[in-house]
Amino acid sequence: MKLFGKKYDIAVIGYGSWATALVGLLTGKGKSVMWHIRNLDILETVRSEGINPKYLSELELNTKFIEVSADINAVVDSADTVLIAVPAAYLKSFLEPLKVSLSDKFIISATKGLIPGENMSVSEYLTSAYKLEKGGICVISGPSHAEEVSRGKMCFLTAAGADKEKTLKAEELFSTRSLNFNYCDDVAGIEYSAVLKNVYGIAAGIALGLGYGDNFLAVLVSQCAGEIKQFLEKAFPAERNCLDRKYMADLMVTCYSPYSRNRRLGNLIGRGCTVRGALNELTMIAEGYFAALGIKQICDERSLQLPVADMVYKVLYQNINARKAMQNLASKF
Repeated sequence: MKLFGKKYDIAVIGYGSWATALVGLLTGKGKSVMWHIRNLDILETVRSEGINPKYLSELELNTKFIEVSADINAVVDSADTVLIAVPAAYLKSFLEPLKVSLSDKFIISATKGLIPGENMSVSEYLTSAYKLEKGGICVISGPSHAEEVSRGKMCFLTAAGADKEKTLKAEELFSTRSLNFNYCDDVAGIEYSAVLKNVYGIAAGIALGLGYGDNFLAVLVSQCAGEIKQFLEKAFPAERNCLDRKYMADLMVTCYSPYSRNRRLGNLIGRGCTVRGALNELTMIAEGYFAALGIKQICDERSLQLPVADMVYKVLYQNINARKAMQNLASKF
């Protein structure tokens, strides 16, 4: 049964680890997927061998339910529901060739980041740039490392959207025995807590690379949780419990898990790599690098003080020595 009734159950834009894990999950449920892959080498390997050779290459995809295409217009036109799982840093370039309207689609964003140069979340940017109707987009977020999702490990996510009926249908599309959802309508709160957790994952990695222990890390992460609460209360006031897992669980996994690419970026810097060298060492995008600049600019505009986020910004963009920056931060706790 199709979600909204066209040829494919869902169109997918993006071919990184998270997109690949979600395609694997969808096709494992027998859902038909039209998948936009603009890297032709990856596209051909997915088509011929049923694997993504660059991301989650151990995951075998059921090609019976997949059609791949480098033509984003054909992909978007093929379904009424479009999943976007592209790093926020590249979203504009991915969508640049798009001529097919998104305004009559239901968009599911699985991206956790800010659009560089816009200082907007993905839902804010898409709603503004592509004239989406209110309720035309939902966000799926939460602690969700692609490596664990692809292996069927237990995972709890949040689906946030203004249109509850459509958002609950999106939940049904992805839900499995191991992948569980809850609904909320706090799109801004869910998106920006995910943006911030990427920045704080870098902070945790820096502390780890510098040799700080578990005791300090616990205090650091507690401080980060407080900064998320402060940011949301001032930038997007609403009735919410910021200590709820919808806002905090992703922070915890990003700061503590070895799968976290943002923590790995910070770890490399803490161990002595230059920022550029650390970025080159990674094989995937660390959204926190771009988010640190955007959050700094948003905080400056709104007169917000977030000491941990500011420390990360200074290390990444002002060439401040990581050890000195962390020592200065710790002196304020």
